[in-house]
Order: sequence, then C-alpha cells, then structure tokens
Amino acid sequence: MISSWLCPADAGGSPREELLIAFDRARSARVLVLPAWFDEANKLRRFTLEVMRRLDRAGIDSFLPDLPGCNESLAPLAEQSLDGWRRAAEAAAAACKASHVLAIRAGCLIAPPALPGWHYAALSGPKLLRAMLRARSLAAREAGIFETSEELLEIGRGQGLVLGGWSIGAPMLRALETAEPAPGPAQRPVTQAMLGAGGGLWLRAEPDEDAAQADALAALIAQDLAGGAA
Repeated sequence: MISSWLCPADAGGSPREELLIAFDRARSARVLVLPAWFDEANKLRRFTLEVMRRLDRAGIDSFLPDLPGCNESLAPLAEQSLDGWRRAAEAAAAACKASHVLAIRAGCLIAPPALPGWHYAALSGPKLLRAMLRARSLAAREAGIFETSEELLEIGRGQGLVLGGWSIGAPMLRALETAEPAPGPAQRPVTQAMLGAGGGLWLRAEPDEDAAQADALAALIAQDLAGGAA
C-alpha cells in the first residue's frame, strides 16, 4: 500500500523519490487521485483514503502521490509552482499507468486533461487564496496586527507568503490568482449535492470523515466505469 514514485526534476536535475499510497492489483481501471491542498488536505485526507478503499473493494486500482513539497516530500514547498505541480501530476499518471483521474477541490487545477475522470467540488485558485488570506488576517487581528488581503497579496506577489503555516512561493501565489479548473473533454464535474445530504468536509472546523459521502463518491466512479462513462 505504501510505495513511491519518481518525480522528474525541473531544469535537468535528478528525479526525486516521492511517497505514493497505492491500491494496486494490476487491474484495468487505474485511478490517479489528486487530493485537496493545504488546510483542506488535512480535513479531507481520511475521506480521500476511504474513497480509495471503497474503489479497491469495487475492483478499481487507485494511486495517491505526494506532490513535491507536500506531506513527506523533502522538496521545499516554497520552491514549488503551479506549472511544476501540473508536470508532476502528468508524471505521476505515467508512472502509475493511470487510466483515469479523480481530482479533489484544488487538485482539479492540475488534473491531466487527456485522462478521463472526475472533478469533485472543484476549487479555483482565487477562492483558495481568499480563504487562506482571510484566515491569516483574522489570526493577525487577534494578535493585534492589522493587515488586509490586498496588502498581503502585494507582498506575496514579490516574495511569497506564509498562509496557515504553508509557505507559498511568489510564482505559486501569482499563478493561483487567476487559476481556474478546466475539465478535460472526458472529465465529469461532481458536485457536493451529488453525494447526498451533508456539506463538504472542508467546511468543518476539524478533520473528520463521512462514510456515506465516501460511499457515494466511490459508487459514482464505479458506476461510471461499469457503464463506460468518463
């Protein structure tokens, strides 16, 4: 279940080994999972793995790679860019021989467009940034420091920012200001309402799980694959 994959380095450097969680039984359906980012990654981690466990029971392989700078990666997060993560997602898809992609929240911003699959509750770069900037401003205000989102963005465009404990480099921040999910021609949007009752787990104050939502998303994927959709 715990494995690794080789992420190609930019500018001719040596490939870097990154962690990979895999349910791999060499089956024909092989889903690359691109998770939520930053604070939402923490809130949705259990949900993401529970969906993968259900896919495994449905006869579907799935693969959750660490992106450079995330989780157990030794690469500095502040040095990562949106284009770099897009290249990493493409490389992970090739390394895992993925037949499909499941992108979750901001992970939809880097989904390889040529792969069929699903965009679950896609989140744009501007909305992601607004939430993180708001959280930083509120925390600063409680400490007696007043800083606006506009002031923070101006600083971040030139030198990057620490938002919610995450070091976001200037290139990443500038790219997120305009980044929008762009589903490929065979990628299906999946809304939260399609999973039944209950709000998204990213809205909760602490990391949590919801078995019914995991059941619903895994069942939707399995049904699409059985019917030839996506």
